[in-house]
Amino acid sequence: MVYLVYAFFEEINLYTWIFGSATISNPPRTAGQGYKCLMWGIYGSVWDIDPILRAADEIQDDDPNISRILCEYAYTLAQNLDPNSEGRGVLQFKTGLMSVIKQKLAKREGGSIDRSRDIARLQEFYKLYREKNDVDKLREEEMEMRESGTFSGNFQELERKTVKRKRVFATLKVIGTVLEQLAKEVSPEEAQGLISEELKRMMESDAAMTEDLIAYNIIPLDAPVVTNVITSFPEVRAAVSSLKYFRGLPKLPANFPIPATRSADMLDFLHYVFGFQKGNVANQRENIVNLLSNEQTRLGPPDEHEPKLDETAVERVFLKSLDNYIKWCTYLNIPLMWSNSGINKEKKILFLSLYFLIWGEAANVRFLPECLCYIFHRMGDELCELLSEQIAKPATSCVAENGVSFLEQVITPLYEVIAAEADNNENGKAPHSSWRNYDDFNEYFWSQSCLKLGWPFDPNSSFLLKPTRKSNNILNASITKRRGKTSFVEHRTFFHLYHSFDRLWIFLFMMFQGLTIIAFNNGKLNDKTIREVLSLGPTFFVMKLFQSALDIVVMYGAYSTTKTLAVSRIFVRFIWFTFATIFICFLYVKGLQEKTSSNSESIIYKIYIIVLCIYAGSHLFWSSLARLPACHRLFNRCDNSPVVRLIKWIHQEHYYVGRGMYEATTDYILYMLFWLVVLGGKFSFAYFLQIRPLVKPTRQIIKIEDVRYSWHDFVSKNNHNALTVASLWAPVVCIYLLDIHIFYTIISAVVGFLLGARDRLGEIRSLSSVHKNFERFPAEFMDNLHIPLSSRSSLKVTGQILVKDKFDAARFSPFWNEIVKNLREEDYITNLEMELLQMPKNTGTVPMVQWPLFLLASKLFLAKDIAGESDTQDELWDRISRDDYMQYAVEECFYTIKLILTSIFDKEGNEWVERIYDDIKASIVQRTIHFDFQLKKLSLVMQKVTALTGILKEGGSPELEIGAVNAALDLYDVVQLDFFSGNMRQNYTTWNNVIKARKEGRLFSKLKWPKDPELRSQIKRLHSLLTIKDSAVNVPRNLEARRRLEFFTNSLFMSMPKTRPVREMLSFCVFTPYYSETVIYSMRELLKKNEDGISILFYLQKIYPDEWKNFLARLGHDENTPESVLIENEEDNLELRFWASYRGQTLSRTVRGMMYYRKALMLQAYLEKMTVGGVEAAVPPNEATETKGFEFSPEARAQADLKFTYVVTCQIYGKQKEEQKPEAADIALLLQKNEALRVAFIDEVETLTGGKVQKEFYSKLVKGDINGKDKEVYSIKLPGNPKLGEGKPENQNHAIVFTRGNAVQTIDMNQDNYFEEALKMRNLLEEFHENHGIRLATILGVREHVFTGSVSSLASFMSNQETSFVTLGQRVLASPLKVRMHYGHPDVFDRVFHITRGGISKASRVINISEDIYAGFNSTLRQGNITHHEYIQVGKGRDVGLNQIALFEGKVAGGNGEQVLSRDIYRLGQLFDFFRMLSFYFTTVGFYFCTMLTVITVYIFLYGKTYLALSGVGEDIQSRSEVLENTALNAALNTQFLFQIGVFTAIPMVLGFILEQGFLRAVVSFITMQFQLCTVFFTFSLGTRTHYFGRTILHGGAKYHATGRGFVVRHIKFSENYRLYSRSHFVKGMEVVLLLVVYIAYGYNSSGLIGYILLSVSSWFMAISWLFAPYLFNPSGFEWQKTVEDFRDWTNWLFYRGGIGVKGEESWEAWWDEELSHIRTFGGRVMETILSLRFFIFQYGVVYKLDVQDTNTSLSVYGFSWLVLVGLTILFKIFTFSQKISVNFQLILRFVQGVAFMLAIAGISVAIALSSLTVTDVFASILAFVPTGWGLLSICVAWKPVLKKIGLWKSVRSLARLYDAGMGMLIFVPIALCSWFPFISTFQTRLMFNQAFSRGLEISLILAGNNPNSGI
Repeated sequence: MVYLVYAFFEEINLYTWIFGSATISNPPRTAGQGYKCLMWGIYGSVWDIDPILRAADEIQDDDPNISRILCEYAYTLAQNLDPNSEGRGVLQFKTGLMSVIKQKLAKREGGSIDRSRDIARLQEFYKLYREKNDVDKLREEEMEMRESGTFSGNFQELERKTVKRKRVFATLKVIGTVLEQLAKEVSPEEAQGLISEELKRMMESDAAMTEDLIAYNIIPLDAPVVTNVITSFPEVRAAVSSLKYFRGLPKLPANFPIPATRSADMLDFLHYVFGFQKGNVANQRENIVNLLSNEQTRLGPPDEHEPKLDETAVERVFLKSLDNYIKWCTYLNIPLMWSNSGINKEKKILFLSLYFLIWGEAANVRFLPECLCYIFHRMGDELCELLSEQIAKPATSCVAENGVSFLEQVITPLYEVIAAEADNNENGKAPHSSWRNYDDFNEYFWSQSCLKLGWPFDPNSSFLLKPTRKSNNILNASITKRRGKTSFVEHRTFFHLYHSFDRLWIFLFMMFQGLTIIAFNNGKLNDKTIREVLSLGPTFFVMKLFQSALDIVVMYGAYSTTKTLAVSRIFVRFIWFTFATIFICFLYVKGLQEKTSSNSESIIYKIYIIVLCIYAGSHLFWSSLARLPACHRLFNRCDNSPVVRLIKWIHQEHYYVGRGMYEATTDYILYMLFWLVVLGGKFSFAYFLQIRPLVKPTRQIIKIEDVRYSWHDFVSKNNHNALTVASLWAPVVCIYLLDIHIFYTIISAVVGFLLGARDRLGEIRSLSSVHKNFERFPAEFMDNLHIPLSSRSSLKVTGQILVKDKFDAARFSPFWNEIVKNLREEDYITNLEMELLQMPKNTGTVPMVQWPLFLLASKLFLAKDIAGESDTQDELWDRISRDDYMQYAVEECFYTIKLILTSIFDKEGNEWVERIYDDIKASIVQRTIHFDFQLKKLSLVMQKVTALTGILKEGGSPELEIGAVNAALDLYDVVQLDFFSGNMRQNYTTWNNVIKARKEGRLFSKLKWPKDPELRSQIKRLHSLLTIKDSAVNVPRNLEARRRLEFFTNSLFMSMPKTRPVREMLSFCVFTPYYSETVIYSMRELLKKNEDGISILFYLQKIYPDEWKNFLARLGHDENTPESVLIENEEDNLELRFWASYRGQTLSRTVRGMMYYRKALMLQAYLEKMTVGGVEAAVPPNEATETKGFEFSPEARAQADLKFTYVVTCQIYGKQKEEQKPEAADIALLLQKNEALRVAFIDEVETLTGGKVQKEFYSKLVKGDINGKDKEVYSIKLPGNPKLGEGKPENQNHAIVFTRGNAVQTIDMNQDNYFEEALKMRNLLEEFHENHGIRLATILGVREHVFTGSVSSLASFMSNQETSFVTLGQRVLASPLKVRMHYGHPDVFDRVFHITRGGISKASRVINISEDIYAGFNSTLRQGNITHHEYIQVGKGRDVGLNQIALFEGKVAGGNGEQVLSRDIYRLGQLFDFFRMLSFYFTTVGFYFCTMLTVITVYIFLYGKTYLALSGVGEDIQSRSEVLENTALNAALNTQFLFQIGVFTAIPMVLGFILEQGFLRAVVSFITMQFQLCTVFFTFSLGTRTHYFGRTILHGGAKYHATGRGFVVRHIKFSENYRLYSRSHFVKGMEVVLLLVVYIAYGYNSSGLIGYILLSVSSWFMAISWLFAPYLFNPSGFEWQKTVEDFRDWTNWLFYRGGIGVKGEESWEAWWDEELSHIRTFGGRVMETILSLRFFIFQYGVVYKLDVQDTNTSLSVYGFSWLVLVGLTILFKIFTFSQKISVNFQLILRFVQGVAFMLAIAGISVAIALSSLTVTDVFASILAFVPTGWGLLSICVAWKPVLKKIGLWKSVRSLARLYDAGMGMLIFVPIALCSWFPFISTFQTRLMFNQAFSRGLEISLILAGNNPNSGI
């Protein structure tokens, strides 16, 4: 009852804000109380109510009176906190609690309650409760179980006792606390006397036993511990000891609270002095201890008795953590804070602690790393002054009105100005140039002007001025806005591509110019050609002048805050290139004039050449020096030299980041050679197939005069047919600009293939390869994944091959068996397969390596048949030896039978066995085995042995013992009578004893039943060998299990760093951001049916039928068990939910996968301790490979916890708890299921301050609690709402303070991990210390496996494409190109490097929407090194439906559009060397630009053809000379088409398939993809990327699209597809169709229809793909019933009127308004207007082709067409007249509309009959007016505000609705026609779900709407 009231309020998380009003009465803090948090006392008391109510509920049944006392005390606490019940929910809470108390009073029999006896009752109950729960023995029993639990196997009992102990001591603690408080209230002066001394001692003793009831994260620094051995590690003790007070540190006040479990330390001192929060101090204390202890273990463990940190360990952590600060001071030329005084080991730790405390409480300011350096520098100076004091005093900079607070005084002012700027971005809609982002704030600290901020901050500083709102005075707003930006302004323009990569464009343009000049000179390199080629000089300087002009334009808005040197450099460069351009052009022109003069000596010409040579030579010289790392280091040493600074200032821009952007000379040579090959191929193609073939046609076109035009010509006369030449050259130029990416793709694919082969990828590519190479695995495992062992090394040296092999197998087997066990737990394999796959321990006396049964299965039976067929011993052994595993099976059987028989038989029995074996060995030596033994009778012997082992493998009983004796006697008889035929006289005595014993019945009578576990396992194994007749070549059968085993075993042969023991490995944290995605599927979600009657559960059963059967078997159910049985059982119900969730893209799947790291580390730590001869829990040394119970080994758990942590940052978890969302309950369940899991979240607390409700934000970390809830570990108050920028990076930033270790792996919540891969994490972390060039690695790239590829054909395309990029693509990017960035997850970051340099992502709104890649940019700019490693993999889910894929690609393309504008792209483009810049460009924004250029090529080609067709020029020129169809144009079109359909995308994919799957499987996969129409998908994706990339650069509007990660088998409605793809694909597709129709109608093609088809096939394919792909890849897209429903839904949506609050999916009007929202700026409106002008060419051209105008080319014809258009517009207005306005004259309106319609029809009919107007002309006019109308509509849309003001907007909206209706019908009609034919729907189903068919998915039944789920 009590708990019901508590639970109600607790579940909705009211405690976080119920008592907010209590802050009113909170007394102000004084300086001496600086260590107190503003709200600490209040919230501490609030949370004290929680355990009291829990305890009251716990003892409700034992003693209701005590429960009542606790409830009353809880009520008193609540009353004291908020006496007036002003807080939200307080009154309800009190009322509910009081009602419970009254109920307890009413239930009590008898009179009134004597409350004075409450204390006595509590004392009495305390003792009784202890006795009842046997407290004295409880802890002792648990310790005994824990210490012996590694082999007891009673794990559940251990956990049960642990939970019971925790609850008992938690309850005792509550009772004791309440007892003490009540005693004080009754009589404060006699409080001590009310409680006996004995009870006091008892309470103190029990309180000390609470251990982990006091919340801690990993290391219990403030909690007393007994069972957690982590604090007993010498390195941890040394690290904790190093934090203690050192001599000279000012003393703390006596009243400063220090936990009883430790003494005061440095962090307590800093806590007091600077007012850091208690939660932050506790958090960073553990962080620092973790870093120091882990660094110490790298050097070796300290002394056990008096552990001390090594000076080197402290130095390493100190330098790495403060490396950025040191570089910052050096850059600004300011002294380090400790430069004036000596710095010893203790001070290093003190400064280190200060930095981490600042960082831990900095909140959003963590994104400003140099700002943190500034704060640290200033506070360090303050600290140095304070150290001279005797008594600690609060720092002046942090003293506030109510105490000392670093947060209030330092962070909050910075946060407020950042928040004000973020608010000014209008939710991402404002231009980037109008507000300061995180980079602008941070870069302010890159100049010495930041020192003017003072300390404490000057509130009047311009840096801290908040921006004025746009509605304020324009002048002031302008000044404030322009003064804000720093160093760079992200103006929205395509010119950023040129500005950032000017060297690329100059190079391409100059090469094009040079090749064209050579081509027009017929390839001759004579004097004339050279003179013309030298025109490249002026070209270069003109383009550099343009780039320098862009510098000035792009920097507009940041001049006032940018360093003077940087601004002056921009203008000096502009002036320099202005004069240089004029001078060079003058010299060149004069030189040409001089050269053409016959009497000239060409002096100016020679001067021109000399000037060019000097300029080019100097650049070449500096570029060569820049390639030498030694020169870079020399320049850096001389950085303060004025000459060096001047050279650097001239050479390139100088920033704090981007310095030293060079690579090792060998790396440079490698990627230079790569690009020389690419460029050689590109320019050869360009010259021979693009430029040279156009020379002759161009000359001919220029010579043609008097061209006949069919329209009124304005611009084409007397200019040598310039437009015709342009239409010919334009597509070729576009292809010239993009084909470099094609050559890059091809060459990189080949290089990636070769690199993969070198790395031994694909060596194990099938199950047969696993079988064939299995005997090599143990040795490779020991070489790579196991720590080096001296005993193994000695075996190598002495050449004891067999002993070494057995040694390796014994240590490999526990890991292999754990892998197999996990595969079974994941339901990938059956119980039988698990038995077959498991490997024996190989620790027994069998003199050979025993291999898993799946290798040996059925081999004995084959050997038996061979033995019967062979005539000689040599033949027999030769045939058996051909199969290694058959040989092993025979040998093992031979040795094992002897081992078993000699172990169970008595004296005579052993004599017989020894005699038989000696005879066999002698026969083998003498080669008489066929004579001495009847091998054909071998089957009888096997039968008898099988019978004997079948009995022996069971548990012992008298009946079984008798049976065993009989079986042994049968075996004896068979061997003696049938099998053995040798001479018995040689060993007469032995045989005589045996025969005598047999006759007397003594033989085998004293059989010893096998009890030794090792012997029993050998018996079971032998029995399996003798009974398994079926081959196991297909074990395991599950494809995923095969893939995982194949990859793991293949990785054993790959090169990886040598591993180190767990104790010495680098520590790491896994970090997963989560928002509101699915955690665990609820049963309701699993059983919910879609419109076809299909549930997720049914779908999963069909996709994974074998795994479903394995799951049922694991639960102990039959495979035909209905789901209802599982649902009814609570445990099975939960298991079912987890089983389904582990097959989706859920958080639970990710958590399970990542927790494998901990499991792997525990196993490795446990076995390593055994291996080195240590004894844990009395384990005998000879059982060093025993793993049973390793998860319960205290030391193994502690080692794993010290090295691995997992933080899931669930941003809105607090809100989800408050709203009782199922996600919150599921997250709590994961916390209970995974003890090492931690959840960080933002907690919003409402407080009442000054009569106003305000929100406070806390960053909190929780872990699982014994009561099934979460327990708060740390709470850190934030300066405000942390979400100022993009959601995901802000989510990561608030929680990153809770991460631990040297590294952090970023994992998305749609990822998975595998136990066998987790074993390799130690090796991967060692890469941070490997040689990867001139810099150590800072980000380790990790291979991904996309596990969603089998769901559908679309999922397969996406999977293959993604796999190609994350393997082969990134392999090449990392090496040799050295431009791999961070593309998302699951990369591993050097944690300290990145948290001291801004974090693992960037968060500025919109510009950083692709937040992940900026971590790579930042790391590279800050001299990091990003590598890629493929011996380890992580699973990843991808989008599986077309809409999901389109939204994802749209987000990525939009993000790349924003990247184009960013300062990071600009700096990398400018600071990389030329070849590295090429690599960077074509693998980031250049890829998307080339994609867009592919589409633009089609438009340019078609508009060129349209111009030639409509103007009549094409027909006229073609009739004179065949110049328009040529090799160059065909090459361009063919290249564009191949790029369009994804052929070049497929090349890396195919090569990757060949490498890892084999040639045949690769070919089959590729052909299958073609049949599944992958070309349609790739063409459609081309449109997606083009649309979002181009629109983002033009207008912005990039945003995160929630794609959803569910199973997409539902039918998508027509209207939904139309909304999503209308503007991105359908409009553009219709435009292409229109162009093609115009071309076929009016164009001239001498080759006829065939020529037209060949010329336009790529364009038609693109248009059809864009128009119909969404419906082609839509489940049930051509099912008639669905089509009918879709049409009804679409029309309802189209004609539903919008309004306020109406969503786009409900109304066309609302959707249309949303579609126009991206056009916001004046520049965007102008660009849209210019682009819309292209639609007017149709009307202008077509009207002159009408029959009615004959050959008239007068402009009046075009003018008359506009009159007709106006008339049509009037008619349209009449027919769409507003019904609301016309309510009062409906009849008149209908009459007018009817008359108008009749007159229009009559007018057209009369014109056709009486004039030369034809029916064809009518349709041609429609063809002309439709695009014109769309062009007008597009212009009107661009100027929406203007049209709204003049009242025309409603008419525009009506016209837009008409266009959408028409376009929708044109798309819908073909779909409806296809839906008539059922076989099309069947074909489409097969097309989409082919992969699922092969996995047993009966998708035809699903999509037909059948409902087989009757059992659900």
